[in-house]
Amino acid sequence: MPHATTRDDVRIYFEEAGQGTPIIFLHEFAADYTNWEPQMRYFSRGHRCITYSARGYTPSDVPDGEVYTYKHFYTDALAVLDHLKIERAHLVGLSMGAYSSLQIGLNSPQRALSMTLAGVGSGSEIENLDNWRKQCRANAEQFETLGSAEVAKVTREAPSRIQFLVKDPRGHADFYAALARHDAKGSANTMRGFQGGRPSIYTMPDAIRGVATPALIICGDEDDPCVEASLFLKKHLPAAGLAMFPKSGHVLNLEEPALFNESVERFVTLVEAGRWPVRDPRSLAAH
Repeated sequence: MPHATTRDDVRIYFEEAGQGTPIIFLHEFAADYTNWEPQMRYFSRGHRCITYSARGYTPSDVPDGEVYTYKHFYTDALAVLDHLKIERAHLVGLSMGAYSSLQIGLNSPQRALSMTLAGVGSGSEIENLDNWRKQCRANAEQFETLGSAEVAKVTREAPSRIQFLVKDPRGHADFYAALARHDAKGSANTMRGFQGGRPSIYTMPDAIRGVATPALIICGDEDDPCVEASLFLKKHLPAAGLAMFPKSGHVLNLEEPALFNESVERFVTLVEAGRWPVRDPRSLAAH
């Protein structure tokens, strides 16, 4: 099985398909490498596509200790690119993966051809940050005490995930059957370390304004925790466009695969053609 090895000797499982300019897909908390299959099949017709499971998600390693910070997660994506000898790639991330993509844009912008940030920013509200972190710790304990199968039963009925059920009951059932099989220790560690420990995007407006990487922000209009955060990023990222999917929730790449693929393909095509301009910095300074 193909693995990349991180700086702290964690093995990251990946798969790749296709040839051309690279695209790497970064999954959300409730997903793993398999949930990008519709995108791998679509984009590999014209690009070299890579999907991987983050640390804590089998068949990648599930290490012990406090090695699940947001820094570990975004550098793990870079470790996969390093292993494949890829200098730059389009980053396509959902939720947790979108946050990691943004962090690559902030800390290693030379590695990113573009960033697709889908379902990004939940838990960032400053006024609710303490409660968010407390809830993450409680969720981590649920994974440890109840196991992934029981937690999946609750997660699948979250307000931003019901839309997936309504549109595609079979896909919804498959998705949460996969979540039920996640390694409970890895999910608990990720929930406690990454989800509950990452900085709010609202605390870094100046840094975000300095990221000139082309960005496409995608949000479901019924994904309430991400709407304001998506608007914030649109206001502050100098080369950002915003796509709002109507009557849509959080799992955008599976809930609306055709619309997602079309939006990302158009974005990537424009970026590669040099037709995705950076906004005048004076317009950003007003926000």
